Amino acid sequence: MNKKVNTALFILGATLANIVIMILFFLLFLYLIAAFVDPESPLLPVWIGLMFLCSIGGSFLIYTLVMKKIMSKVDLESKLHPIFRSKGGRGRPRQGD
Repeated sequence: MNKKVNTALFILGATLANIVIMILFFLLFLYLIAAFVDPESPLLPVWIGLMFLCSIGGSFLIYTLVMKKIMSKVDLESKLHPIFRSKGGRGRPRQGD
């Protein structure tokens, strides 16, 4: 496989992993709200809003930590095509492309 295919597969896999992590956080927070918050509470919409924000933030945090760990162990620059090019090199292809 070439670098462009590797990049596309990496982005697809990372996106799916991030979505799965977000769903797991969402289900965890939903369970906690159902277990500890009174269904008649006037603050229930606030708790649900916080659940969404914490699910997104938590998945982003875990995703960032996992990506840093992967990038420290594997040299991804040699295996993946750069998504964004530097502004100075727009007209010239990079070495290895």
